[in-house]
Amino acid sequence: MSARVVACPSCGTKNRVPVAGKGRAQCASCHTSLPWLVDAGDDDFTAATETGQLVLVDLWAPWCGPCRQVAPVLERLATHYAGRVKVVKVNVDDNRRIAQRFDASSIPTLVMLRDGRPVARLVGAQPEPVLKARIDALLAP
Repeated sequence: MSARVVACPSCGTKNRVPVAGKGRAQCASCHTSLPWLVDAGDDDFTAATETGQLVLVDLWAPWCGPCRQVAPVLERLATHYAGRVKVVKVNVDDNRRIAQRFDASSIPTLVMLRDGRPVARLVGAQPEPVLKARIDALLAP
């Protein structure tokens, strides 16, 4: 599992954000929550999704136009919901077990997990307001 380097939106410090972790990604300098967007596959998916946060799993493929269309939206959501939502991207071409587990026959398929269990599922490139509304509803007390 490799870490991704993310610049803190608050102080600009570059931080390594791990694929797996139980808590939340935060800046080593100022402790601001960081966007937590990682790539995972068949071998590290379980570890990547074991967190106390809501996990948004993006089942995608590089050749899929709608998948490429939704990618920047997911990056913005990871930033907007830093500390509350973790985004885990899974390339279905390279990770067949995860694709089968979530029945990703159409992509993009977005599955939201809480405590490792699916709590919502969206198929197709959804507009950002639709995704925000779904996430907000799942984060509401």
